[in-house]
Amino acid sequence: MANDKKKMVEAITAQEVDFAQWYTDICTKAELVEYSSVKGFVVLRPYGYAIWENIQKNLDARFKATGHENVAMPLLIPESLLKKEGELVEGFAPEVAWVTAGGSEPLEERLAVRPTSETMFSDHFAHVLHSYRDLPMLYNQWCSVVRWEKSTRPFLRTREFWWQEGHTIHETAAEAEAETAQQLECYADFCERDLCIPVLKGRKTDKEKFAGAEATYTIEAMMKDGKALQSGTSHYFGDKFSRAYDVTFTGRDNTLQYPFQTSWGASSRLIGAIIMTHGDDDGLILPPAIAPIQVVIVPVAAHKPGVTEKAQELAAALRGDFRVKVDDSDKAPGWKFSQWEMKGVPLRIEVGPRDIEQGQCVLVRRDNREKQFVKFEDLPAAVSAALDALAAALYENAKNNREARTYTAKTLDEIKAITAEHTGFIKAMWCGDLACEEAMKEQAGLSSRCMPFEQEPISDVCPVCGKPAKKMVVWGVAY
Repeated sequence: MANDKKKMVEAITAQEVDFAQWYTDICTKAELVEYSSVKGFVVLRPYGYAIWENIQKNLDARFKATGHENVAMPLLIPESLLKKEGELVEGFAPEVAWVTAGGSEPLEERLAVRPTSETMFSDHFAHVLHSYRDLPMLYNQWCSVVRWEKSTRPFLRTREFWWQEGHTIHETAAEAEAETAQQLECYADFCERDLCIPVLKGRKTDKEKFAGAEATYTIEAMMKDGKALQSGTSHYFGDKFSRAYDVTFTGRDNTLQYPFQTSWGASSRLIGAIIMTHGDDDGLILPPAIAPIQVVIVPVAAHKPGVTEKAQELAAALRGDFRVKVDDSDKAPGWKFSQWEMKGVPLRIEVGPRDIEQGQCVLVRRDNREKQFVKFEDLPAAVSAALDALAAALYENAKNNREARTYTAKTLDEIKAITAEHTGFIKAMWCGDLACEEAMKEQAGLSSRCMPFEQEPISDVCPVCGKPAKKMVVWGVAY
């Protein structure tokens, strides 16, 4: 078994040796993605897509519970439409892919391949919104977008990625702002409950906010290596897009008014977050809520009478409540153990002739390899308890990592000293000036991750310029 395991995991670089290569190894060896023949684009393989499907399913249920409806917008955006909102086109211009011909005929106007859909939603709203009675319009779209990134890495930054983008319009600013807060909380709840990833909630600085937004709110997660990953954002637009695209409605006082708009999104980079928050040197560790297979049953000495049949019987008793697979392939049990550990299946059940004689099986947790002997009749309850315990442990370990790598600093010298030795979050004050934010990047290599909703008065002055401080900011190095 030890040799089988070595063969299975020897292709994974250890995290301590090269974290970036470890991450890439898992993406390919766990069969999540394959590099395509188009540079910067990946194939999302069945196992990777199954994880994304479960993320979709769980998020979509949350969206529908708050009244949102799914729609589909066109992939291509006319250049003239994209240019109507100046900040948006300026922000995305370097990343836009363009279609310039249809068949052999050049187009009269080039078309942008969707980098985001504010323009198409605004154009649609302009046609279908008439009265305050039509509001709010609460829409969401599941799709892929294209952004021509210079450097790419699976899930974290690819030229095409999968996401959802919510777009809503409201009668009042207060309603739109409430929507923005609600959806950020939705993302935070999903990450913490379903992905077992603790997140910081806060507002982006003007430098880091979405192009065209009045305010951008974010959830920031910390990976095992101490770097930050933006895991979901929610944007308040005010009536800026409505005015740019002439979206109006007849108000309650019979006057023409502009609605207030939001957008919010989370993407397949959440799979990258799962890998880098929970994985180990043997591969993935998947949170139960989104694991395509929650329990794998491995028959031991499957050639002996009744073993495979018992494995199938146990699977039948669990299906309906859990996602279960019986691995009845002709590979050696040790190889199977390593393969499913690589793929991050939360629980493994081993059953062989001796187990059958004793009326029990072996239940093994992926995170700590803890073994438990369970009577057949007690298996459903034991699986449920083990999945809950594993999820709680994943969250606690991630939270402990974040707390251990979060530092507080009052001066720029302290910040530089910390960054010289550690990677993590640094809490420090800020005067609100762009020049000081840029100086933090230039001198300490840190970007502002967010201004947390939960503020801490660390000091009275900005560590860069010494002027009175306005906000406590969490700074870090981000993916």
